[in-house]
Amino acid sequence: MDNDYNIDLGEIASTIRSHEVIVLRFVTVGQRLLLDFRCSDIDGPAVRLVEPVKSVQERYANLRKIRPRFRDPEKIVMVYWPRFTRSLGETEAWREVNARLVDSGHPESVREAEQALAELVSAEDEHQRAAVRGGEGFKTLWDASPAKR
Repeated sequence: MDNDYNIDLGEIASTIRSHEVIVLRFVTVGQRLLLDFRCSDIDGPAVRLVEPVKSVQERYANLRKIRPRFRDPEKIVMVYWPRFTRSLGETEAWREVNARLVDSGHPESVREAEQALAELVSAEDEHQRAAVRGGEGFKTLWDASPAKR
């Protein structure tokens, strides 16, 4: 079951439609999804997973390393996605991402986006399995072995 947050999908789609660089932050996955719709004849839009940063300045520095042929964007917009990553791919917001990528004329960017989303879903699935198993970063409340009575 997904988190029952009321989010304005239309507003998120509008943000995706109207900004050059957007970073999506998720509930359980530590990585962020970078959407950089800037493109040139050489470089298509970039959709990839990036690590979290501690400051806006660090995000700009990271973006310069990833996209050295582009100047700094006027701003980087952060969007919080409070639902499971899988649900993003089924929304108007993701359709807007795909539309912008298709319109860019760089079809490899669409494949890059689908791969990034699949990696996010996989990371979230692994995170959930770790939570059930009591893996790294999790502590079980009860022992799985039968209790002596």
